[in-house]
Amino acid sequence: MTSRRETWLEAEVESEGDARATASAPNGGEDRAQLRFADLLSLSVSGMSARPVRAILSALGIAIGIAAMVAVLGISTSSQAKLQQQLDSLGTNMLTVEGGKNLFGQDSPLAEDAVSRMERVKGVDEAASVGDLTSVFVYRNSFISPSQTGGIQVRAAHDKLLDVTGASLRSGVWFNEATGSYPSVVLGSETAKRLGIESPGSQVWLGDQWFTVIGILDPVPLAPELDSSALVGESVAAERLGYDRAPTRVFLRADDSLIDETRELIPGTLNPQTPEGVSVSRPSDALAAKDAADEAFTGLLLGLGSLGLLIGGIGVANTMIISVMERRREIGLRRAIGARRVHIMRQFLGEALLLSALGGLAGALLGIAATAVYALSNGWPIAVPWLVPVAAVGATLVVGAVAGIYPALRAAKVSPTVALSG
Repeated sequence: MTSRRETWLEAEVESEGDARATASAPNGGEDRAQLRFADLLSLSVSGMSARPVRAILSALGIAIGIAAMVAVLGISTSSQAKLQQQLDSLGTNMLTVEGGKNLFGQDSPLAEDAVSRMERVKGVDEAASVGDLTSVFVYRNSFISPSQTGGIQVRAAHDKLLDVTGASLRSGVWFNEATGSYPSVVLGSETAKRLGIESPGSQVWLGDQWFTVIGILDPVPLAPELDSSALVGESVAAERLGYDRAPTRVFLRADDSLIDETRELIPGTLNPQTPEGVSVSRPSDALAAKDAADEAFTGLLLGLGSLGLLIGGIGVANTMIISVMERRREIGLRRAIGARRVHIMRQFLGEALLLSALGGLAGALLGIAATAVYALSNGWPIAVPWLVPVAAVGATLVVGAVAGIYPALRAAKVSPTVALSG
């Protein structure tokens, strides 16, 4: 009997409220009570400000998820911008030529005159080479055990190697006609670190004899193998270290507009009998492949950020459901004085959207700030596409709408008589 009476009372209040709204309408009852946008915004703000700590904690979950997503995308974009700057400065027109395997699986070494042959290929501007001295090692002094090579490769270097590879000297000088004929060596950046040499002038034990360090290279992005190399001149390598003058690898710079055609001409020029035994690669492609691998890792981090956003949305939904339960008397009072179900629903849905929007804005700003700090600390340009924070805030509104629908519908179904009597 009690439930029937409550249902009857609710129907009476609903019909009386509708009748009052109809009677008060200026056009004879066609318009009903309206909830203006300004009023809806005011109600949403007051609902949140009444419980500030809960609102902040709920928005924090959204903010963390959005900050993670924006920061990951921003850092990835900044890294790509740095890579593009690096490629623009180093040039993408460098090719690397190596001897490969012939059809019978045998080694196909490059000819002694490989550099001069490359310089005659259409589109080639300049060429240089290195030759690996596989039986020669370098040590800090003559007392080091021969087995402790430190992974350092001794190479004979062409005099144009520095210009062709885009390498630069951190200190000292490069080979000239004099130093290239005497026992002198230029160390790669990693080699100098492993040998504990910080400046030119020191001597190292190379090929069972003393060589003087005349230069130290900066890292070479397009030829990273040079970083762990000890480079000597071709003349002294042939005279003292048994170098046969057959290069292991040739670096060349080609005309940008002809680089594909040049790449096809190289194998037949170097080895007309077995061109398949010549390997031609483009170092900038390797950098691009590394960037693609970084993008895959970025996708994983985005997935984690999305999970954080989902958890934040669940937190918003939980906050709104509890809010509905705690504010039953408020809902009942508003219904009793003429508020319609749709007004109650809009109010709670508006609170959920506002809560999510604030979390999204805070997260977007936090993500941009994190990107800026990380990029500046690594010397990268700050590159955050404007679409990323806009899409992030849009995603939070979608999450807020989904999270607020059920609490809003539940609030709209609250019986005014039961709410006021409870």
